[in-house]
Amino acid sequence: MKQKTEQEAYLTLASLCANAEHCQWEMREKMRRWELSEEAQTRILNRLVSERYIDDVRFARAFVKDKVKYNKWGRRKVEQALWQKHIDEDIRQQVLDEIADEDYVLVLRPMLQQKRKSIKANSDYELNGKLIRFAVSRGFTMDIIKQCISVSDEDEFMV
Repeated sequence: MKQKTEQEAYLTLASLCANAEHCQWEMREKMRRWELSEEAQTRILNRLVSERYIDDVRFARAFVKDKVKYNKWGRRKVEQALWQKHIDEDIRQQVLDEIADEDYVLVLRPMLQQKRKSIKANSDYELNGKLIRFAVSRGFTMDIIKQCISVSDEDEFMV
């Protein structure tokens, strides 16, 4: 890959950030691949932040909203993805706390109803176990899963 000058890198990153939300870590990774010096990376990043092209809180809000609404992810999976993008713990918790449990329930309940149609099971216990594993794999917490699966015996949820 051709090495970019500091100005070229800035213009490229500013253009990217003007079109979509990005976090500081993503931009730093791009600059690292372009083999820019640490000092140049810091200068460019500071400029992008000061000009409000990059805002990790704004990015996290958009990211969480999109992943819950369109990808139908639960809190744990979204939290893991934010961690992988090196979003600060404080920002992660703040943004994730803005999503109400009811929003997760509204996403999970139709998914479980659809999944229930395609699961083959010998008993309700086995069916619920498979549904719980499916929901957990999508990143939903047990309290949300319990709200979405109707079970007569609460002990059946212990997997």
